[in-house]
Amino acid sequence: MITQDQLNELNTLLKGAKPAEIIQKALELNEKAVVTTNFRPYEAAILHAVNSVKPNIAVVWCDTGYNTPQTYRHANQVIEDLKLNVSLYVPKQTAAHRDVTMGIPSVDAPEHALFTEQVKLEPFKRAMEEHKPKVWFTNLRQGQTAFRDSIGIFSLSKDGVLKVSPFYYWSDADLDSYLEENNLPNEFKYFDPTKALENRECGLHV
Repeated sequence: MITQDQLNELNTLLKGAKPAEIIQKALELNEKAVVTTNFRPYEAAILHAVNSVKPNIAVVWCDTGYNTPQTYRHANQVIEDLKLNVSLYVPKQTAAHRDVTMGIPSVDAPEHALFTEQVKLEPFKRAMEEHKPKVWFTNLRQGQTAFRDSIGIFSLSKDGVLKVSPFYYWSDADLDSYLEENNLPNEFKYFDPTKALENRECGLHV
C-alpha cells in the first residue's frame, strides 16, 4: 500500500499538472482502475478525461433510483457519446417499495442511516468488491466539503484504494471551459436523496 509520505510527494509533484498527466501517473502506479460516476453536474469531464487516457476503463455507476429524468437522459447521452464501459449498480430494493415502507427520510431521522446504506453505500460496496480496483478515479474537488478540502489530488480510501481526483483544484469556470472545448454536455437538474445540503458528505468518501 502507498504510504502517506508517498501521497504527499505525489500531491506536491502534480499539483499543477494537467488532468491527463495525473491520470497517466496513477495508471503507471497500477493499471487496475475504475472511475465512478453518478452523472451529477460536471461528471462528463472526469469521464472524458479518464476514458481518453484509458479507453474502455470500467465506469461504475451507482444509481440510487431517485435521479431526475434530466439526469437519466444526460447519462444516456454521455454513455453513448463517449462509448463508456458502464457497470450499473442499483439498490436491492426498488424505489417504489422503499417509498411505501420508508420514503426519503430527513437527515435527522433515525431511518436516514439505513436509507443511505440501501440506496448508496451497499451498491457501492458491491461494485468495489466485484471490480477490486487498486486505483479509483473520482471528480472530488477542493471547496465542495470540509473533508474534501483536506485530501488533495491523491488520497487513500478507507479500504486502502488509491483515490485520484484529477480536477481537484479546478473551479466551475475551469470545468465549463473544459466541457466547451471538448464538446461535452452538462446537466444541473440533479438530485441526491441522501444529502440535504450540497456541502454535506454523501458517505462514500469518508
